Amino acid sequence: MGNLRLEVTGIILAGGKSSRMGRNKALLDFGGRSIIEHTVDLFKSIFPEVILVTNTPEEYANLGIKTVTDIFPGKGSLGGIYTGLVHSSHDYSFIASCDMPFLRRELIEFLINLNKGYDVVVPRLRDGHEPLHAVYSKKCINKIKEMINKGDLRIIGFYPEVRVKEVTEDELAPYISEPSPFVNINTPEEYDDAVKGRLL
Repeated sequence: MGNLRLEVTGIILAGGKSSRMGRNKALLDFGGRSIIEHTVDLFKSIFPEVILVTNTPEEYANLGIKTVTDIFPGKGSLGGIYTGLVHSSHDYSFIASCDMPFLRRELIEFLINLNKGYDVVVPRLRDGHEPLHAVYSKKCINKIKEMINKGDLRIIGFYPEVRVKEVTEDELAPYISEPSPFVNINTPEEYDDAVKGRLL
């Protein structure tokens, strides 16, 4: 897996309003450092290029990574994915949300290694896809732009237009333990549970 650093960009989306949390989720303390600092450190250990997509770059100036703002403001996570892919220097990017405190290198690398012949590699759990813990190629850019122009901001909305590898729970099982790497934090209650290590 040593060649991963040569061919994939890590993209972190931090464009959400954190309305349910009431404060910036990415900057929440998690073991003495912010959630996004943990994510940046992990991504730096995997990827040669790390990009943060945010419309408040001043909040993240201390991270020392490439920071870009939305090309299409107000278009949600789909717009963030578009922006990240446009700015990526590599054909493939792994994209995650800024509020996922339990990301795991082994799982990320497993997904990346499935990218041959596909434009999207996405976990599909029993309750649906995990599109903000997935691999995307630059071949998605035009299809995403078409969705944005139509006003359809569902991330999975463009999946039928590209080559998608859905990774099942059985395939993911060797790389997953609790707390789930797919957990994201949206509310103060979820944050409290995550800090206590109880969030599954």
